[in-house]
Amino acid sequence: MGSNVGITSKKLNSAASLNASQKPDHRAIIRAGVIGGLTGAVIIWIYEAVVWVGVQHLMPMAGIPRNATGLVFGKEFQESIGIWAYVLGIAIHFVFSMAWGVLFAAIWPYFRDRGYEASFIALFFAVFAWIVMHVAILIASNNHPNYYDPAVIIGGIMSHFCFTVPLALTVKRLLNRQPAH
Repeated sequence: MGSNVGITSKKLNSAASLNASQKPDHRAIIRAGVIGGLTGAVIIWIYEAVVWVGVQHLMPMAGIPRNATGLVFGKEFQESIGIWAYVLGIAIHFVFSMAWGVLFAAIWPYFRDRGYEASFIALFFAVFAWIVMHVAILIASNNHPNYYDPAVIIGGIMSHFCFTVPLALTVKRLLNRQPAH
């Protein structure tokens, strides 16, 4: 009986590793990325509500949804469109979050197949995302925080950790469930 259990567990382990290393199809990558991005988008807003609003008093709670509008288009535009700044800010936040999620889902199988943990890759992805987003904000708008201030850098990267780690763990979970083809 002991030898049969060993053979069975070896078969299961090899089948599981074969299944885990298969490349997911494009629909699965997009689905996992969108869900992961939405998960991260909600978690980063929770972080901002607790830390930026509750602890640091950097903005009012109502400032969170419209923040992206001001960062992308400037404070004057944000103020001029009134309530629409909330709608546009929410749209920007979630569209970019889903795009980052799809990008992570697209690169995740490469790192998974090499034995890396998703949350480890997410730490580097957070720094990369923060740099790219804030360079884009520098180009798009003259209204942004002082990106040379260490508190802004550390706070921004910490918030992106709160975005990318849940995103990565969600993508990992969703892509690891792919059936064998």
